[in-house]
Parts: sequence; C-alpha cells; structure tokens
Amino acid sequence: QVQLVESGGGLVQAGGSLRLSCAASGRIWGINPMGWYRRPPGKQRELVAGLLRGGSTNYADSVKGRFTISRDNAKNTVYLQMNSLKPEDTGVYYCYTDFNQRYWGQGTQVTVSS
Repeated sequence: QVQLVESGGGLVQAGGSLRLSCAASGRIWGINPMGWYRRPPGKQRELVAGLLRGGSTNYADSVKGRFTISRDNAKNTVYLQMNSLKPEDTGVYYCYTDFNQRYWGQGTQVTVSS
C-alpha cells in the first residue's frame, strides 16, 4: 500500500504565497510521476501541475508563471510553490503518484481571500 500525506495548505490573502508538500511512503520505489490536482468549490477536480516520467513538467494554463512543481527524490516528496495567489486558486488540493495505479492524498485546503 502507498500513502500520500499532504501539508502546507491554509488561508492567504490575494498576492501571497503558499508551499504545499506531499510525501509518499509505503510499498513504493523508484522515481514515479507525481503531481497536484485541485477541486475549486462547486467544480470538478482539475490538473494543476504534474511531474512526468523523464522529468518533464506540465501546468494548467491558469497557473503558468505563478506555480512551480518540484521534487526531492531522496524524500519521495513533491512540492508545489504557489506565488501571486488569486481567489480563483481556492480549493482542495490533492497530490497523486502513479505506481502501477494512481494513488491520491487526502487533500489540503487552500483559501485565497480577496
């Protein structure tokens, strides 16, 4: 079994920054795709950023230039640095990893006030 534990969410004013972390543990090894989705209030879950096999990244158009995804392979941890936050970034943020199947974290709330 694989566990993902997220941290770093919270309440921030528009224009502020937050850094999310997600640590993978359990029966997982190697460097696997990892990333972040979010679910805005009343909307579907959407991709925010992902780290693909080979090290490439992809971002939602709405966060390009403001968010940066990175990882620490030794810690099996993925990070999401979020700058210039906007109220529309509000939502529950979920990390994932793909290891034979997709695993999800429990989610962390990010609230951006105007």
